[in-house]
Amino acid sequence: MTTRIGRVIADQTISVDGYSAGHNQTEERPFGDDGGDGWGRGLHAWMFDAADENQAELDLIKTASAVVMGRNMFGPVRGPWDRQWNGWWGEDPPFHKPVFVLTHHAREPQPMEGGTTFHFVTDGIESALAQARAAAGDGDILIHGGATTINQYLAAGLVDELRLHIVPLTLSSGVRLFDGVPPQKLEQVTSRAASSVLHVTYRVLS
Repeated sequence: MTTRIGRVIADQTISVDGYSAGHNQTEERPFGDDGGDGWGRGLHAWMFDAADENQAELDLIKTASAVVMGRNMFGPVRGPWDRQWNGWWGEDPPFHKPVFVLTHHAREPQPMEGGTTFHFVTDGIESALAQARAAAGDGDILIHGGATTINQYLAAGLVDELRLHIVPLTLSSGVRLFDGVPPQKLEQVTSRAASSVLHVTYRVLS
């Protein structure tokens, strides 16, 4: 079977009970009450402490040609852009492609080192996806979080593939994947258990 080009792929790390972050997110604790120091080390240890074991999944994240993310993932600044926040990732963010940030407050595009340019989209998820499609051409588009943004795209029926990285901890509350999303029919495509994470890919059928 030929793989369809230009897929919309949502990729997210979640706890066993479905949370991607805790409550009370701040600049000092971007993942909020995550059971640790607020920087998501428990959730994302598979990416940083066991990168070699999970290199195949990390490489897949990089294959998209454009990225969409929510403003909460981009940074802690709320309301009008009253300071020049350029993301959590320094002067050379790891994306190296166009990134479309959902926001209610207009801002000029922000070019960064390494080929990343942040574009700020004020007219909704469909507009952000259309702009990402135009930038990606025949390439895939990554809906890169957080869970609230992915939930909006799932609810709108705009996701082709869902990649989950399920880590063996629970948060009990916070920002949860599938909250507010109508029932979804999924087809499991791949699964792989590593020492600290279970990687599962689903095709979204409806």
